[in-house]
Parts: sequence; structure tokens; C-alpha cells
Amino acid sequence: MISSSNSTTPGSTVETTYNTPPSKCVLGALPVIYYSALLCVGVPVNILTVVVLSRLAARTKKALYVYLQALTGSDILTQLFIIFVGFLLETAIFHREVPQLLLHSVSILEFGANHASIWSAVPLTVDRYLALCHPLQHRRISYPARARRIIAVVFALALVSGVPFFWWSDMWRVSGPPTALDRALIWTHVTIIYFLPCSIFLTLNALILRRLRVRQRQQCQDGRSGGQQGASSYHLGKTTAMLLAVTSVFSVLWAPRTVVVLYHLHVSSVHGDWRVHLAYDLANMLAMLNTAVNFFLYCFVSRPFRAAVRDVLLLKGVLLCPRRALRHQHAAANVSTSSLSSSHKRHLRPSTKPHQGDSMAQPPSTS
Repeated sequence: MISSSNSTTPGSTVETTYNTPPSKCVLGALPVIYYSALLCVGVPVNILTVVVLSRLAARTKKALYVYLQALTGSDILTQLFIIFVGFLLETAIFHREVPQLLLHSVSILEFGANHASIWSAVPLTVDRYLALCHPLQHRRISYPARARRIIAVVFALALVSGVPFFWWSDMWRVSGPPTALDRALIWTHVTIIYFLPCSIFLTLNALILRRLRVRQRQQCQDGRSGGQQGASSYHLGKTTAMLLAVTSVFSVLWAPRTVVVLYHLHVSSVHGDWRVHLAYDLANMLAMLNTAVNFFLYCFVSRPFRAAVRDVLLLKGVLLCPRRALRHQHAAANVSTSSLSSSHKRHLRPSTKPHQGDSMAQPPSTS
């Protein structure tokens, strides 16, 4: 990314020698400016997204917002480890002149955060598929506590999957041909981050769209449009649109990087060809853009999300939530006391009916 000499640090454990000069970075300082701007915009926006989704999750008790929280949190981790530590600190500032053990240890965190950011969308897609295609089963198994356990498993597996990438080679500086280990790691990488999740997204989204099309056709045939059914189908459409937007943007932004990595492996290396170097830099910039766009997708698709963002920015929730809570408590207390009094009257009513009956049964006086 930044043009620098390919010399190892003293005491380095890497035995790779660079026989050919590296390809020049034609972008110059543009990647540094881009990643700095992406951090300045993406991190605050993602923090705001987490706060808004937390409020929506507490208000609605839906697993959907728990999955979206996990997706946003993993995006923050990706921005921290890959953009800030990997691109800006290690490459732009220190020019990779740090101990190799530290570089490879950070690689585990980078790949783990990357895998978590991508695979957090898989449970979200499965949840939406169950909600639309198997609603009864979805009501039984989808709740926030289970969603948190699923996300914990996803994050743990993502961290474990990052351990083999301790031996990931630096594409910008390794001049030799890829070894068998490099080939195995690259194919594992593109399978984990792109081919496998995209296959899941494509399959489940196709089933979701097919289910919605069948449901719409049935509604048109039955002539049932409007009322409560229309409101529920509108809500499902908005949620489905949010899911399709997130998965589609991911598929588009990560496709160039996958192609360039495979091109580096089989055709020409990033180190030897400045055009591949340029394509790799641009592909990385596009892929990292995926960590900052979800907030704008949510705002574009979801009206409740926009309303919650407005409440957070105007600090309405902090001031109004206690009053609303007290109001709900008073209302619940009034309902409970009224129900108790009505039940008490119900218990007293049978005891008075016989007396009324006796008085009604008495013959009229003859006086």
C-alpha cells in the first residue's frame, strides 16, 4: 500500500529473501487518506448503530436486532484490527518494520474479526428464512437469549478460524512463488470469506423471494388485500429488503478482492506486477467500505431505525424513558387493581342473588 523497502527487521524470524524489486504503489498516499476518513466516519457511525439497535432490541425483544448488533460489533472489530492496526499503524507508519511475531499474531486477530464480520450475517439470514418460510418454528426457537448464544459460538469459531492465518504471507513483499502452504491458506481464506457465505446467502435469499412471490400470488387470487394482512406483509417486506441490501452489498464489495487474490495465486503476483498491486489496493479499499455502509442501508430501508436514530441524536430516549416506564407501571397497577376489584365483585355477586331471589319470591302483601 505504501512504497517502502522490503527489508526485514533485526531479529526477525522470517527467512524470505527478496530477489526482485517490489512493484511500486501508484496510489501514493491515497490509501492512507481513504482509510483515515473511513475510520473517522465508520467508527462513530457503527457506535451509533449499536446504541440504536440496543434500544430497538430492548423495546421489541426480537432476535433480529441481536444479530444486527453482532454484525455491527464485528464491523467495529474489523475497522480496529484491519484498518487501524494493519493498514495504518503497521504499514503506513511503521512500514512493517516490527517484530514478525507481532505481525503474525495481529494477523490472527485480523482474520478472526474479518470472519466474524462476514459470518454474523449468516444467522441473520437463517432467522429471516425461518420467519418467512417456517413461521411456527421461528416463533418457537427465535428469541434474544438463543440469538446471543448463537452469536457467541460464531465469534468463538471465527477466532479459532483465524489461527491458521498466523502463517499468512505478506503479498506486497513476498517475491517468491506461492508455496503449498500459501495455496492452502489462500483457498481457505476465499472459501471462508466469500464462496461459502455467498452460497448460503444466495440459496436462502432465493427461497425467501420465492416464498414471498407465492404468498403474493395467493393473496392476489384470494382477493385479500389491506387490513391487518397488508400491514404484516409490509413489515416483512421491509425486513427482507434490509437483509437483501446487507448481503448484496457484501457480495458486490468483496467480489473484486476475491478475484485479485486468486489472480495473485495463479497468474501474477502482487509483488511483481504493479497492475496487480493497484488492483489489490483498490479491492481492499472496496472490501473495507463494507464495514461502514450498513448504517446508511438501515436508515434507507427501516423507518423504526430512522426514528430511533433521531431519538438518540436528540437525547429523547434518556429523558422520556423513565417517564414512560413510570406511566406504564401506573397503567399496569391500575389494570391490576381494576381486575382485582371486578373479580371481588364477581365473588360477592352469587352470595347476594339468593336474597334477591327470596325477596322476589315472596307473595305480595295483602294490606
